[in-house]
Amino acid sequence: MDNETFSPCPDAPVLVIGAAGVDIVGTLKGELRLETSNPSQIRTSFGGVSRNVAENLARLGQPVRLVTVVGTDHEGDGLVREAGLAGVDICAILRTPDWPTGAYLAVVNSKGERQFGLDDMRAINTLSPEYLQEKADLFKEASMLFLDANLSKESIRKAITLAQRAHIPICADPTSTALANRLRPHLSKLYLITPNSAEAGILCDQTIDPSRRRQAMAAAKSLVSQGVKIAIVTLAKFGVCYATAETSGFVPAIRTEIVDPTGGGDALTAAVLFALLNGMPLDDAIRLGVSAATLSLRYPSAVVPDLTLEKLYDKLVI
Repeated sequence: MDNETFSPCPDAPVLVIGAAGVDIVGTLKGELRLETSNPSQIRTSFGGVSRNVAENLARLGQPVRLVTVVGTDHEGDGLVREAGLAGVDICAILRTPDWPTGAYLAVVNSKGERQFGLDDMRAINTLSPEYLQEKADLFKEASMLFLDANLSKESIRKAITLAQRAHIPICADPTSTALANRLRPHLSKLYLITPNSAEAGILCDQTIDPSRRRQAMAAAKSLVSQGVKIAIVTLAKFGVCYATAETSGFVPAIRTEIVDPTGGGDALTAAVLFALLNGMPLDDAIRLGVSAATLSLRYPSAVVPDLTLEKLYDKLVI
């Protein structure tokens, strides 16, 4: 698809392809002490970048189809059931007996900052190029493709090829510094990309200090020079930089208590996609995304369960 000719089509579903799993997040009550048990509050909920984006979109009223893989286990049963109840089309979710449902384990300090994270997303490797080819009609029916870099290199390539054949815009999240390079060969085909500062640094071969707005803006512009239509670089508590071939800008973060940082970036991405599909200008779309991230940070789960467009406007950055 020619990124310049994107025509919003909010009535058609967004096709979301990527990881889903169970989040286990422990919030420390004090300083982290190694080689011993640390008092903390531990919560579990369903997560995964693509699952989070899909649920956020559904709760905002956007039709959305999720293509992911979960195990034939209790966790997989619950994830599929809850996604369906949230309004996500779950018909193309694959179940595998070979691997457990994905899991993400994070340790967060008392300030709400992630100390480290572990993930086990082996199940997503079952999502093969052949399976995506079988679902080619889903691409033809979609308004947009969103994928995360948990997919194998081969499946990323196949998904992008099918989206190009269907003439729909392609949006992607690099997911982590370990996975970001999977998107590097495809930057020229992307309508939108949403890396954080560390992931943007990987894609642009530079080190980015999230407190240095100029560095983040340079990275966003570098991604655009590599063919991305819209580059959004998230800087956590420092805000968001964005760039296109015609414009660039910065939106500050909204000061807020951070209960759980898991899912904040996914909420931002979903709100931006929703806004663009509904014809909002990019500046306004980014502000809506920052509002969504702020709401997510205040909630002890990856997705705010009562998310609405009205709630986003209540917290909108002027």
